[in-house]
Amino acid sequence: MPASRPRVLLIAELCNPDWVSVPLEGWSLYRALTEVADVHLVTHVRNRENILKQGVQEGSQFTALDSSPVEKPLDKVGQLLRGSTGVGWTTATALSALPYYYFEEVLWQRFGARIQAREFDLVHRYTPISPTTPSTLGPRCKAAGVPFLLGPLNGGLPWPKGFGGARRREKEWLSYIREAYKLMPFYKSTRDNASAILTGSRATRGQISDRWQSKTVYIPENAIDPKRFGSAKSEGPVELPLRVAFVGRFVPYKGMAMLMDAAAPLIREGKVVLEYIGDGQEMPNLKAQAAREGIESGVTFAGWVKHQELQGRLAKNHVFGFPSVREFGGAVVCEAMALGLVPIVMDYGGPGEIVSPATGFAIPMGTPEEIVLRVREVLAKLAADPSVIRPMGERARERVFKYFTWKAKAEQVLEVYRWLLGERGQPDWGMPLAD
Repeated sequence: MPASRPRVLLIAELCNPDWVSVPLEGWSLYRALTEVADVHLVTHVRNRENILKQGVQEGSQFTALDSSPVEKPLDKVGQLLRGSTGVGWTTATALSALPYYYFEEVLWQRFGARIQAREFDLVHRYTPISPTTPSTLGPRCKAAGVPFLLGPLNGGLPWPKGFGGARRREKEWLSYIREAYKLMPFYKSTRDNASAILTGSRATRGQISDRWQSKTVYIPENAIDPKRFGSAKSEGPVELPLRVAFVGRFVPYKGMAMLMDAAAPLIREGKVVLEYIGDGQEMPNLKAQAAREGIESGVTFAGWVKHQELQGRLAKNHVFGFPSVREFGGAVVCEAMALGLVPIVMDYGGPGEIVSPATGFAIPMGTPEEIVLRVREVLAKLAADPSVIRPMGERARERVFKYFTWKAKAEQVLEVYRWLLGERGQPDWGMPLAD
């Protein structure tokens, strides 16, 4: 029988405490899982130094593998295909699958004998989270009699209609043949041989074939660490102008131009000011848009802000405007809600599952013109009665601290471990999580 604390080989190729996005997710879940299980982390050598700085012992607690001999040539190909930094995400993900095959081969050379000797109760591949990246470990673990857990997987969100221009500016050439990833080696065997599949969103679960749905469990992809984010709080009386903030990469699908279009009349009336935190290829276009609309005095461009300093800056705002039309996860939405900001997001992909009717506004998808009008309507409503902002922001904080902390997520994953080890039935937390 397994120990009360499961012995887990956690595979997180992307896992770095000093980075953001998926690498920070990999690190955060690893640290949270160490509180409930005996975890040995396997990650990429690029993360080694930053992990060592956190006091994690190499050899006994984590292992860093080097797959750079295969990665470096493909990085050059990716740069040629993607062009501008920060776009062409589908292309980057597709190219990353090839060196990942090699990463798992190196992993099996190091840990195959230990897996076969049952030194681990289960093997959990956490990152990469993309559903397009197969694994060669499923059949090997199954042959060894060790459960193999995949996920949470998240991604593959189709481009909505009416955003062809943004799609082209994002250089998403491969998104036109997005289903081709199902023809990749080990795609089917990864899912056939996984003991369970975790999905991080409704959209990704909807992509799982009926043949694998019975072993699929929904767990939200994103979470926060209250020690790192959430100690600050947006508070005090809300007076006009409403302070609306956006945080993220300045790329077309994030919807920054639509947010400015929506806010422009209210900015001219002195009811709203807008702050953009981040940078990217769309910066010149946004500045030109503000000048064209005659609202430069009501729009601030803060540039990149260090993650350690972000919450202090963001907490000075009242509303989080984030009409991204193709957001898989939406960690920044969790962060804004943890500070008590009222979120305005699209009801499409991850953000629509994080935000509930009591805690913010999930805007129905439509054409760009329809989205602008819908966001403007929400902003006008809030400007007309700002007294609703603080109670809604407080409910947003409560929702995040209840469902979207890494501690809560680790406890959910632990229940999946227990299910795979025969200690309980299959868990089900609903989709999306209730208030």
